[in-house]
Amino acid sequence: MTLDRHLVLEQLGGWRGMVDASLPTVAFIVANSIGDLRTAIWCALGAAVLVLLFRLVRRESLQQAFSGLFGVAVAVAIAAASGQARNYFVPGIIRNAVIGVVLLGSVPLRWPLVGVAAEFLAPSHLGSMAAHSLPGLRRRVDTARARLHHRPPPATAAPGERPADPEPERHWRDDPRVVRAYGWLTVMWALTFLLRVAVQTPLYLANEEELLGIASLALGLPVTAVALAITLWVVARLHRHRVETAATDT
Repeated sequence: MTLDRHLVLEQLGGWRGMVDASLPTVAFIVANSIGDLRTAIWCALGAAVLVLLFRLVRRESLQQAFSGLFGVAVAVAIAAASGQARNYFVPGIIRNAVIGVVLLGSVPLRWPLVGVAAEFLAPSHLGSMAAHSLPGLRRRVDTARARLHHRPPPATAAPGERPADPEPERHWRDDPRVVRAYGWLTVMWALTFLLRVAVQTPLYLANEEELLGIASLALGLPVTAVALAITLWVVARLHRHRVETAATDT
């Protein structure tokens, strides 16, 4: 079974997906502050179901909505079983801790996971973030390389089909600059996850439910947006670096 990176990109949902994922938590926090735990549970579930229905009406991908609904169901089940609103945030704290540790662990192995994800979703040897007219540029570059190396030109896809991405002439892990940059990005993302754990855990132990909810929101989408912006900027520079290096080699 092979993964289509274009399909994965569509399933991620972009900014809409991140906002949709935050709505149940917002509903839970607001309802718990003005009502009780039972009201908060039903509001969180209701928000998750509304997101699912909205995507269904718009005929959008439901995968992320279903996974979000499942995550909310687990969180509210824990909160309901314990009778404490703070336990709604336990799955998120555990998830952030695991992701942060795994990300950090991938760096010494020279397989920084941010690099693995970035090279799957947007392979830097294509230069897709280094130019605006990607399809035409990609065909011209591939054809020019084939002529220089006395190889047959790349085959074109049939009408309606997406052309296959060419294989890189040099794997990204063979470029120390690329590996180093992806390593620092991986560390940055790991710290964003571990920061949430470091802030939320003391609030959880102190039973500060409202502050716990505020911290969850403040360290959620805003921090993710900043980390994503930095990542896109660095990855764009890596794309230009690899395209320029490939042009020099040819």
